[in-house]
Amino acid sequence: MEKLTQQEEAAMQAVWKIGQGFIKDFVEAHAAPVPPYTTLASTIKNLEKKGFLDSRKVGNVYEYTPRITEANYKQKFMNGFVKDYFENSYASLVTFFAKENKISPKELKEILRLIEKK
Repeated sequence: MEKLTQQEEAAMQAVWKIGQGFIKDFVEAHAAPVPPYTTLASTIKNLEKKGFLDSRKVGNVYEYTPRITEANYKQKFMNGFVKDYFENSYASLVTFFAKENKISPKELKEILRLIEKK
């Protein structure tokens, strides 16, 4: 699965928020700054071509449905991210954030609790 552009990810966020809908619905659900209708329509078409969305014609417009869940996309994206930037080591990822002071001791304890719970 290819990584989405920032514009495509924002569009998918709107799609996942709605679940299924038309371009006008995604415009309303899109986070600021909201792109023009035609820009979002082009992005949605590209997402369909890339296999992230399905469509069906309803009258003269298309209704779109996600083909991939947000959780599934995050999982695949993060696996690729960790592989590409942290030598496939989640420990290196956590270490990086700890060294950069982006994660607190309290958050680390919560992560450890979750790991031990599994």
